[in-house]
Amino acid sequence: MAETPAPHHTPGFTIHDLAARLRGLPPSLGPVRLIGVDGHAGSGKSTFAGRLAGALGGAPVLHLDDLASHAQLFAWTGRLMTQVIEPLARGESARYTPYDWRARAFGAPRPLPPAPVVLIEGVGAGRRALRPHLARLLWMELPREESWARGRLRDGAEQREFWDGWVAAEQAHFAADPSRPHADLLVLQRPKGYEVLPGPGATADGAPDVTQSDGSSAMW
Repeated sequence: MAETPAPHHTPGFTIHDLAARLRGLPPSLGPVRLIGVDGHAGSGKSTFAGRLAGALGGAPVLHLDDLASHAQLFAWTGRLMTQVIEPLARGESARYTPYDWRARAFGAPRPLPPAPVVLIEGVGAGRRALRPHLARLLWMELPREESWARGRLRDGAEQREFWDGWVAAEQAHFAADPSRPHADLLVLQRPKGYEVLPGPGATADGAPDVTQSDGSSAMW
């Protein structure tokens, strides 16, 4: 007797299928479908968001690293609301001032258009103040110790002191304002792509009940 497929598996489901489902959601912020990509530092959020943005035809991506700073690793909610959320809610282009982590200063304003889908990625993308504005929240499903080890390796010895402080700050943030319990989808990185499963925050008529992975025809 053939083995019964796992209930969440849909063969051939690709990132383009996920993009189509996200485009089909109702707007969550003015005319925008705002999609959050959260997870521990080093879990692969930026890479995944970039690939998803490509599948969405070049959707804008807001990196929360641009809103945070050395002095305010997580205290950027006010800047996010005034510079990004409020303009997008009015259907206007947002303008935010990205932080230069080497110069330790904020730069010139950068536009963020009210596109049909806008991605916001970074630690805290699913924070309590932001969730009401999200059409979907995705969580990169990688243990924190493994994520941090990847991040430390990526950033090298010169960022060792920063990482020591970051780990404590991230732990405190997620202890006070956890994102994963509210995630609609869990994103798992596999050797040949990604797998996406319903998250703890998925509802019966909410997040798509799918698995996606790279196949020979999937361009991830």
